Amino acid sequence: MKILGIGNAIVDVICKVNDSFIDKNKLTKSTMKLFFDENEFKSLLTNLKIEKTVSGGSVANSIVGLSQLGNKVGFIGKISTDEFGSKYEEGLKKENVEYFYSKKKEGLPTGTCLILVTPDSERTMCTFLGTAGKINENDVNSDAIKRSEIIFLEGYLWDEGEPKKAFDKAINNANKVAMSLSDQFCVDRHKPHFLELVKSKLDIIFANEQEMTSLIEAKNFEEVINFSKQINKLFVVTRGEKGAVAIQGEEVIETGVERDLKILDLTGAGDLFAAGFLHGHINKLSTKECLEKGTQMSSRVIQQIGARLEN
Repeated sequence: MKILGIGNAIVDVICKVNDSFIDKNKLTKSTMKLFFDENEFKSLLTNLKIEKTVSGGSVANSIVGLSQLGNKVGFIGKISTDEFGSKYEEGLKKENVEYFYSKKKEGLPTGTCLILVTPDSERTMCTFLGTAGKINENDVNSDAIKRSEIIFLEGYLWDEGEPKKAFDKAINNANKVAMSLSDQFCVDRHKPHFLELVKSKLDIIFANEQEMTSLIEAKNFEEVINFSKQINKLFVVTRGEKGAVAIQGEEVIETGVERDLKILDLTGAGDLFAAGFLHGHINKLSTKECLEKGTQMSSRVIQQIGARLEN
């Protein structure tokens, strides 16, 4: 198997709502709110008409992108034996992703992200992690990891305790480890741990400029480049309008962005960029071509609604 992703298994539940629904439920438009109370989260869903459900989660989105590009891929993520858990599994199998997880009845339901689309096409997200965030070392299939050329982890999943043990087991059994730092909030919360991972455990690091700047408390991007050169891993950093850059040792390669795109929805841009880059990497393309493939994939996904490429 080429790449095995390990991440939060979250079902995206897409619903159309009016602005009044956002106001009434005291949500902030275009942001993501984490819910810790299952009943509060369920009460939001009760009066809504579900437009569609998609097997989501950041690394899962990347893995599906890699599958769509013709690579043999797999995924590990924790679900429960409920309706959304079955939908999650079905959704991945439909995308030719091998799912290495035996679901069982869990204390918490399958993780869900309620995506509320208002008439102006903005998306407001409400996430209940459920059992997804409770992954432990027993959920991680060592054989599947050993059979993969690369494992791809997400920063969202890292947490003290059981998830950390799952990460350690995955890294210790892997041939090569790639990880996305996921989110500046994640980086700020776990800075010393993420720095340790970057310096000593990871082979490929995906991040955006803000995440990298925050991780090393850099004053400018020059400091990010100098840090990356010294560490001598493969750093792949997206910079919004300024394109993307890959740094490995003394080699620094940049690529620009595609212009004049009709942007509909930025969800999944980073996930699909990583898919394009990793596709190039495992198929022995040059670093420049890997960056271009990443840019091409992210450009496609932001011109449609949702974090999955419509074929």
